Amino acid sequence: MTPALALHAFAADDDEALPAAFGSVENTRDFLQPSIDLNDRTVLVTGGTGSFGKHFVKLVIARFKPKRLIIFSRDELKQYEMAQLFPQEKHPFMRYFIGDVRNRDRLEMAMRNVDYVIHAAALKQVPIAEYNPFECIATNVIGAENVVQAAIRCNVKRVIALSTDKAANPVNLYGASKLAADKIFVAANNLSGADGCRFGVVRYGNVVGSRGSVMPFFQKLIAEHADALPITDARMTRFWITLTQGVNLVLSSMQLMQGGEIFVPKIPSMSTTELARSMAPNMPQKIIGIRPGEKLHEIMIPADDARQTLELNDRYVILPSFFAIQREAYIAEGARPVREGFAYSSDANPEHLDARGLQSMLAETFA
Repeated sequence: MTPALALHAFAADDDEALPAAFGSVENTRDFLQPSIDLNDRTVLVTGGTGSFGKHFVKLVIARFKPKRLIIFSRDELKQYEMAQLFPQEKHPFMRYFIGDVRNRDRLEMAMRNVDYVIHAAALKQVPIAEYNPFECIATNVIGAENVVQAAIRCNVKRVIALSTDKAANPVNLYGASKLAADKIFVAANNLSGADGCRFGVVRYGNVVGSRGSVMPFFQKLIAEHADALPITDARMTRFWITLTQGVNLVLSSMQLMQGGEIFVPKIPSMSTTELARSMAPNMPQKIIGIRPGEKLHEIMIPADDARQTLELNDRYVILPSFFAIQREAYIAEGARPVREGFAYSSDANPEHLDARGLQSMLAETFA
């Protein structure tokens, strides 16, 4: 157990001692600790040309001097464009590897002598997954299995998989496929042996400014002077996190992990009506109806997982049921069990994202 955990254990015993709005110092979590050292290490990112992958590379380059930083993805154009942002002349450790997570042999070739893997590749669009279920399963589920087997065979030290709030109590195929992937990565620790590769999962909500999120869509409509901003349901709420927070969470969780955990950050929630009003106070809103496979509220920790969940200062940890010694180690370092029946959902989240906090997140994202 890393000593840094003790610095981040949740110390308060009062369940009501909770901040009310995002924007205060205690609520602006950076997820930087415990820190991992990537100097002289080889790191591979699947799906590395996406929003997360590009920001991950940007932050890693700024903080570390890795031995190699490998982008594994299937889109040659996106790799070419990314290579213009991070040219090898300036960053000689950068590598670009064409491949698909559906191809286990290609993954094994890419993972040779790799220390750490960040698995970000996925088919993420809910309507597209509903219309193309076989393709969604092939990438999100079979691809997860391929990453696990390739990592074990190549003696990778640690793997962190990116998950989603939609994997908790899923109502659409995308969420169900990511839940299956989460189960695969958690169970992979049983296959790798006591001294083998450690696998963990990071699960978080909507990312400010990422491709496919509502914020860039709203910004586009505002710039085009649209008549109104479309709202699917006035009651709808969502969790929000910045790309920088997401990358930091992945890196610190990789250092913190013992194997089999699902890490869930403490992040604020906001209703879509408040989001639209904060971005365009004088612009009308139009209710268009909820879309197929869409939830009113997102949940990241269902009540049924409360028995396996511990609370730290900046995140929750859902522990695997088969590693009781992990629970003892976390509690010994100051973590505490959540209350009976606890669930972490966007509508009941005690941390509310206000207009000031939203503007701060937007300013950071689009600076």
